[in-house]
Amino acid sequence: MILNDLRDSAARRTLGATARLLSALKLDGPLLVALGLLAVYGLLVQYSASGQSLETIARTLLRIGLGTMAMIGLAHSNPNFLRGIAPWLYGAGIVLLLIVDAIGYVGKGAQRWLDLGLIRFQPSEIMKLAVPMLAASLMHERRLPPDWRSLLLLAAIILVPVGLVAPQPDLGTALLIFAAGALVVLMAGLQWQVIGGLAVAGAGAAAFGWKFLHDYQRQRIRIFLDPQSDPLGSGYHIIQSQIAIGSGGLFGKGWMNGSQAQLDFLPERSTDFIFAVIGEEFGLLGLIVLLLLYLFIVSRSVFLATQTSGTFARLLASSLALTFFVYVFINAGMVSGLLPVVGVPLPLISYGGTSVVTLLAGFGILMGLHSHRKLVNS
Repeated sequence: MILNDLRDSAARRTLGATARLLSALKLDGPLLVALGLLAVYGLLVQYSASGQSLETIARTLLRIGLGTMAMIGLAHSNPNFLRGIAPWLYGAGIVLLLIVDAIGYVGKGAQRWLDLGLIRFQPSEIMKLAVPMLAASLMHERRLPPDWRSLLLLAAIILVPVGLVAPQPDLGTALLIFAAGALVVLMAGLQWQVIGGLAVAGAGAAAFGWKFLHDYQRQRIRIFLDPQSDPLGSGYHIIQSQIAIGSGGLFGKGWMNGSQAQLDFLPERSTDFIFAVIGEEFGLLGLIVLLLLYLFIVSRSVFLATQTSGTFARLLASSLALTFFVYVFINAGMVSGLLPVVGVPLPLISYGGTSVVTLLAGFGILMGLHSHRKLVNS
């Protein structure tokens, strides 16, 4: 009895100390734990998908470390400070995108990176944060729902970086930037008539923009409709991905035992198609565990967003939470053949550089908006 009381007392002290530490760091415990579990899951899958490469794991751990530092730092940022730097961050991002267009590093036929010697990063990732920050800052100062003049200004804020990123070519990142900004506009309280009008305009713009797509981007859309039309060419990726997911069954073939992944039948298995590796090695149950983790993260993020104060904080936090959902939806949809392949990584699971840091930085902003909710000037 006495021993049990001592154990309970020690456990309470430990929990209390942990809660005080998280409060001091301005971090949300449940969300932090879920992100940690997701990162561990990703490391396990990456080790298998990369052919047991310790170098890949070391690089991923370094990027997670950098992202965690960014998350902690941004969690301490006052929302009013974020509003103040939003135009500067957006402007810097536009300048960097123009520099990429002029002298950017070219890899795998794409010009998306700036090579600084020690590091190589994608300036387009900055816009995933800068666009919703500037859009939310603009809406903070104006009447809601936005009128047509505000909508035109918001459209310019969103479409300028999208227009610079898409031709790199990087359609996936362009879509995520667009989604991050569009979610701010949607959360600002658009009327259904306006939403309908924008949907019609968007459909017309998509039809007009077809001729500006690269040949391989048009082919991806055609293959989405009929992968078997080119099974050894453009349809190869999605066919092999569907085979991998289907062959995993309920329980999977076991960690590092997936034939499609380990025998190199599955392309881009460490990045865009890592969802298929999980389906093959861990089966349907492994995918369900992953999706439940994502569901908890999105749900918790939305809850934190609803608890923020001020128009800027609510709009930005909602956009960050729902953009994470868009990440998961697009990647899972394209790997399973429900959406065209557009090159969107599976968040905190796919091997990547700047995107990992950007994601964790976004969660730091979200937690900071929540923890500083009483300090926001409304």
